[in-house]
Formats: sequence, structure tokens, C-alpha cells
Amino acid sequence: MEFEPKIRTASTGDKTSFAYETARKRWPIIITQAIDDVYRTTGQTDDAEKREEGKKIINDLATLKYEVQHDRALTPIPDDGVSDVATYNQILESLGKPTWLNVSWLFSECYLYRRISTSFALSTHWKNYDIFARQKIKTFRSSRPAVVELAARYKDLITQLRSHTGETSEEADKLLFTEMCEICLWGNATDLSLLTSLSYEDIQKLQGSEARKKSEANILVNDLEEVYKQLVEAKKAGKTERVVDIVLDNAGFELYVDLILAGYLLTAGLATRVTLHAKSIPWFVSDVLPGDFGALLNALAAPVPFFETATEEEELQGKTPEKLSDKEKEELSFLFQEWSILHAEGKLGLRANRFWTGPGSFWRLVDPNADEQTKELAEDLRKSELVVFKGDLNYRKLVGDAEWDPTTPFTEAIGPLGPGSGINVLALRTCKADVVVGLPKGMDEELRAREGGGGDSGARKWAWNGKYAVVSFSKGA
Repeated sequence: MEFEPKIRTASTGDKTSFAYETARKRWPIIITQAIDDVYRTTGQTDDAEKREEGKKIINDLATLKYEVQHDRALTPIPDDGVSDVATYNQILESLGKPTWLNVSWLFSECYLYRRISTSFALSTHWKNYDIFARQKIKTFRSSRPAVVELAARYKDLITQLRSHTGETSEEADKLLFTEMCEICLWGNATDLSLLTSLSYEDIQKLQGSEARKKSEANILVNDLEEVYKQLVEAKKAGKTERVVDIVLDNAGFELYVDLILAGYLLTAGLATRVTLHAKSIPWFVSDVLPGDFGALLNALAAPVPFFETATEEEELQGKTPEKLSDKEKEELSFLFQEWSILHAEGKLGLRANRFWTGPGSFWRLVDPNADEQTKELAEDLRKSELVVFKGDLNYRKLVGDAEWDPTTPFTEAIGPLGPGSGINVLALRTCKADVVVGLPKGMDEELRAREGGGGDSGARKWAWNGKYAVVSFSKGA
């Protein structure tokens, strides 16, 4: 069995792809931001050894930026004591001598972050340093309006779910499940319109919101009904252990809505345990590390210093953050208590695994020759009722970032992770890259024909900006 697609994959050399723009514009900016972050931390330390190591890391990152911008060849990753170095270097060797601006997009982007990680792993004082932590926490703080709005609605919803002992209609329960999943799908702090529909009373009356209808128009594939059926049938079958796994994407507000979904699934009895899967190294700027989970809980535990203390930027601008109301503090405290208790009871867990930051597709998850850690992970996921893969990168890894015809069924495009794999896969993805599958015939052409959609350029530009989404399910068990 093959563990990478046989068809061509997205390349940084393809002028019609988002990969072309990413490699030439976004990567140098990301590396520059990383350099600035290390420079800032180096300047703040009194430890001479740490300062010297910081200077070396800055030099390593500057060299990496030069190589990307000048289309140099990718070089083997130095051995930093982690087993995945061999896998990366084997794949790199199999590609010949690829250069940054004409190579597999998926591999080279994973390689980029893995190589950045090596500079820190080989140090003494910077091993666990997250160069993106400042950005992630700043973004979450700027999401304050959505955070407090959703905290209020979540508290009301959970309280009413617990106090309602009578029969509810299956249609209403399904609608609530859909609402929660769609808020998790979009995970967008700038759009509060979706949150207006999260009212227990309105859902019981089957009152749909205009915001949801509008957002659903941009969900091109929506398998949520099938997913809900999967979870309800497991509950009705009387299974004592019903696990939902969530392979996380971004930290900050998106992790916050992931926790909202997890809390809802547990309270509604659609799962008995939820396991969140984080990355083990700083990854694609905003991906969740175990430390981000702790940072978010700390912010909720002490919301006043977190939201009301002026940042350096605000101090320079003479701005004073607005104070939280007593009601807002109470609602944020409710969330902290809820999630802390679920975590302490073992119903809400967090795990990191090196597999998620490996090169290539997720098809390797079911490779019989995989290492023991990966085999154990695959076996755990087979025991799960549902494995939710959040975000664009996880989707690209599910389908191998290959140039599939957009009408290819999702169950086919995920290869050995499809039917018969034993893993029930749900992808919640807003489109921010070229690859997309499972579309009805003619839809891709219709979207390309719209303003900014790509037209006759050969580019699928409609799929680059997160305006559209797909919710795709494969029953593997």
C-alpha cells in the first residue's frame, strides 16, 4: 500500500498556486518575525550564555531566510536527537536536490518549521522556547469581544442543558449540534454574527438564524448530519466509553471554540471523553502547543490582569483597556471552572505526538512499518467514535496536498484513511489552499467564474482566503 498519493502534489514552482505566493512572500515574513522575536528575548536576558545562543539562533534563521529568498537547495536537517530527522532526510534525498522555490509545497513547509525547531533543540537555554507564543497570546487578547460574548452564551447553554430534564426534539438536538460545529468550523473572532444564533430557547423552537443560513451557504460540502447520526447511534447503543478526538489547528480563539465544542459534547452526552491533540514543536506560526492550552486556562482563571493590563503597544499609544464587568468576569470564571473540572476528572485531555509534525501526508498513520509511537496513536484513534481534524493544514495532510479533481470523493482522496481504516474521520476546514475534494460537478467552475475566483488564470483563487469551507466525513470503522 502506498502512503503518499501517486498523482502530482502542489508545488512552490506552480505560478497558478497559492504555494507560489506563500514561498516567495509569506515565508520570508514569517522568518523575519521569528528573528525579531528571538532578538527581543535575547535583549531582555541577563544570562550571558543564553544571550550568545540567542545570537547564534538569529544567525541560523537569517541564513534560512537567505536560502529561501535566493532559491537555494534544501539541506539535510542536522541530528538534534529526535527520530523524525531520519524520515525528513530520507524524503529529502528521494526528491533529488530540490530548491525552495520549486519543490513539494507540503514537504517544504513542514521542513521549514522542522528546521527552525532544530536551531532551538540544539541549544541549552532555548530548547522549549516558542517563537510564536507572543503572537498567539496577542491574537487571543485581541479577540476579547468574541471571547466574552461566547462565554455568556456558553454558560447559559450549559446551565440550561443540565437543568432541562424533559424530552427534547431530535431535530432541536441536531440543530444545536450543527450550531456548535459550525462555530468551531469558522473559529473566527472577527465574526460575532454566528454567535447570535446560540440560544437554547431559539433552538428548541427550531428558529434558525440568518447568520447561520448565510454561513451555511459558504459550506460547500456539509456531512454534519451523518456525523451527528454516528454519535447518537453510539450513545443509544449504550457504549460506556465514547471518545471524540480533536486534532487541533490554531491556538487562541480557535482553541477556545474547540474547548467550547468539547465541553458541549461532554455535557450533551455525545461523548464521555474528549482528547485534544497538540503539536510538539512551534508549527505553522499559530498551531497549538501544550503550553498554549495552559496559557488559555490561565487567562480565563485571571481575566482581569490578562484583559485589563495595557500592553507595551497600548502604553505607547496612551490607551487603557476597558474594564471587564462583574458579569463578564463571572462568565469567564464559569468556563475556567468547567474546563478545569473536566480536565481533572480525565474527561478532557491533551496529548502531543511527533507524528503531527512529520513530513508528508497523514496516510503514514496506518503504515504497518511506522514507529511504535505512531502505531499506538493509530490504535487509539481506531477506538474513537470520531476523529475531528481541524483546519487547512490538517486537511491538506489528509488528502496528501495532491492535485485531485475537485469532484473526487473525500473517502477516496484520503487514501488508506478512508473506509476500512477503522478511523472515523471528520475534516472541519475553511479553505486556504488550492486542494479541495468532494465538490458537486460544476461547482469549482462556478466559483472560479465569480469575482476574484480565479477565472481563466488557471488559479483556484476562491479557495485561498477562508471564505468557503468544507465539512467532510469518512466512516472508516
